[in-house]
Amino acid sequence: MFKKIAIAIAFSPRLQTLLAEARRTQNLFDADLVLIHVGSHTERDDQFMTEQLEQAELVNDRVRVVWETGDPARMILSVCKKEKVDLLVAGALKKEDFFTYYLGSIARYILRKADCSVLMITEPSAESNPFERIVIHAEDSPYAIDAIEAGVYIGKLQKARQLHIVREIKLYGLAMSVSSGLTEEELSDARKNMVSDEITNVEKILKTMDTEGLKINIKVMSGKSGFELSKFCSRVDSDLLVVGSPHRKMGIFDRIFPHDLEYIFADLPCDILIIHPKKNNG
Repeated sequence: MFKKIAIAIAFSPRLQTLLAEARRTQNLFDADLVLIHVGSHTERDDQFMTEQLEQAELVNDRVRVVWETGDPARMILSVCKKEKVDLLVAGALKKEDFFTYYLGSIARYILRKADCSVLMITEPSAESNPFERIVIHAEDSPYAIDAIEAGVYIGKLQKARQLHIVREIKLYGLAMSVSSGLTEEELSDARKNMVSDEITNVEKILKTMDTEGLKINIKVMSGKSGFELSKFCSRVDSDLLVVGSPHRKMGIFDRIFPHDLEYIFADLPCDILIIHPKKNNG
């Protein structure tokens, strides 16, 4: 699924933790690994990096370091584009404060602007933490299949205990039913039919994939999708949320009048994988 992976690193106390995450992700997908460092590049820096890579057991011909200077977020994305990276792995604060939300951060900029898939890790760990409970956002869009394929693929690799596929009811359908003067019982039946239709749509997608051995739950919900999705992830104690790439680049108006995914970005419930449809097949 991902042939070339990149991870942004810095000379910080959690460098070895990020390198451990990089090694596990590389091994999981059997991919080439590009380590991106934006900052100084001296002989001493080279020596320090070599020592850190040796400690992390990342010295081989499938791993290389790219050194850059400039604005961190822009340079990270520039390297990903130049290197034709399929997946960018980055760390993020689990919960952002008001100041960070409105001024933006490296993590948020990357989530909005990346042209490749992005795995945002909320709590990097030196120990292996497999994705046992995966939530997949199967929105009614061309990106639903990409997200489900990625979630199922990772679920099988990680031998996940549970996959939750979340689908949404479009509230305008119920609103039209109300305006047509249906009784309460008829409205209840209409809602049940809508739920049944959404479950059927997901089941049709799953039939095209290898889901053997996976325990899959299809959840249909309504409301503000990003907000409800975040709550659901917390409720099922998910390790990973898989979503399709936003329909368009998100800007200032999405932050004032939040796009669905902005609810997720502001308070990440777990690690999040954003699948970019142009890149998820390498």
